[in-house]
Amino acid sequence: MSDASLTLDGRRIEARLWGEITADAPTIVMLHEGLGSVSLWRDFPAHLAAATGGAVFAYSRFGYGLSDPVPLPRPLTYMHDEALAILPRVLEAAGIRRTILLGHSDGASIALIHAGGMQNFSLRGLILIAPHLFVEDISVASIEAARDAYETTDLPARLARHHRDPGNAFWGWNDAWLDPGFRAWRIDEYVPTIRVPMLAFQGSDDEYGTAAQLRPLETDSYCPVATHLVAGARHTPHLTHEAVVLALIAPFVARIRALE
Repeated sequence: MSDASLTLDGRRIEARLWGEITADAPTIVMLHEGLGSVSLWRDFPAHLAAATGGAVFAYSRFGYGLSDPVPLPRPLTYMHDEALAILPRVLEAAGIRRTILLGHSDGASIALIHAGGMQNFSLRGLILIAPHLFVEDISVASIEAARDAYETTDLPARLARHHRDPGNAFWGWNDAWLDPGFRAWRIDEYVPTIRVPMLAFQGSDDEYGTAAQLRPLETDSYCPVATHLVAGARHTPHLTHEAVVLALIAPFVARIRALE
């Protein structure tokens, strides 16, 4: 692992790189969840790099990890803003010319918006873990529970181990999702315009979403898509059921790289 941190418009973005970025093979770029960061991927990036034999790049979005904070409240378009405005600049600044996007939760939604909302001819595939394509009651209930935990437990201290400004990270995510206007948020309209293969995972016991999130991928995609419901997994199947997830990701990545 090496430090690959970037500066955009004078603002720091924390980033790490496993392996070496090359011009002839796609780099897996990791997009974290709504309360995630580089460090909250834990050992998964290293294991992913070993399983796929290629480079893995992870960064903390503004407001997360050791990246610079953002003004609050976040706009309800924050995932669109990241996908269409910031992510392309991160890829360019990091020198990544071919990429497979791997996103978890909010990060998976950002990957979908990016793939379906703009032309990125360097994009080769999507790996989606617990993607949100629309808002479900179970999502809102769990995010309300997270707010209560932040206000009544040691959650702020635990988040402080991974975020330079845990309040900026937490309230930027929590306030947006619990805004009444966010109930109308959905991104399944982007699925038919995606032009790369997709691999998607959902935990059978995910507290933030149900298998219904996978249905638009299965019914509306014009590109190859494989979906997997991971039995017994909650919102982080890549951590709790890592071997299962990696066993499916490795051949998916190998097939894409074979075409380069």
